[in-house]
Amino acid sequence: MQRSISSAKNVYRNILQHHRPPTAAIVTGPQPPCDVFINHRGIDTKKNIAGLLYDHLMMLKLRPFLDSKNMKPGDKLFEKINNAITECKVGIVVFSPHYCQSYFCLHELARITETRKRVIPVFCDVKPSELTVINQWNTPKYELDCFKSALEEAKYTVGLTFNSSNGDWPGFLVTATEAIIQNMIEVEEQNQ
Repeated sequence: MQRSISSAKNVYRNILQHHRPPTAAIVTGPQPPCDVFINHRGIDTKKNIAGLLYDHLMMLKLRPFLDSKNMKPGDKLFEKINNAITECKVGIVVFSPHYCQSYFCLHELARITETRKRVIPVFCDVKPSELTVINQWNTPKYELDCFKSALEEAKYTVGLTFNSSNGDWPGFLVTATEAIIQNMIEVEEQNQ
């Protein structure tokens, strides 16, 4: 019995040594700038389209930013997000049925357009015509106008559509990645 307990402890130690939590890299050193900022409504898309896209881009070594993956306890929310938007080359905006109900989503979208970043809209389970800003947060008029302007600009940008109930997930990831890479190349060429 004692031998099996010590054997289990050794197995556990080995697992811990070989599987460091993803936040270890964040804590140990400065994070490089992100290439792609993923703007999304968490309750709609974090565990599917946004999360899968993040993982796919990470496998391709493209340095995406997704709040739940790149932030740790103690980070200042707006500071970290605004810096990531400023540093990114392309913003992916995943529109979903509850997207416009989030102050944070609209703040990020406005910041992406204010910093003149390339935007790739993804309309997931929602049509562009269904997206509207309603002031449910007592936001000042100037900020609400920025939200509305950014939303209108994104709605009239050619994007991707996806139906999560019967969509081709692998096909979407390939199409989205190709669009991201093409836009990153164009941004790089413009900056030369």
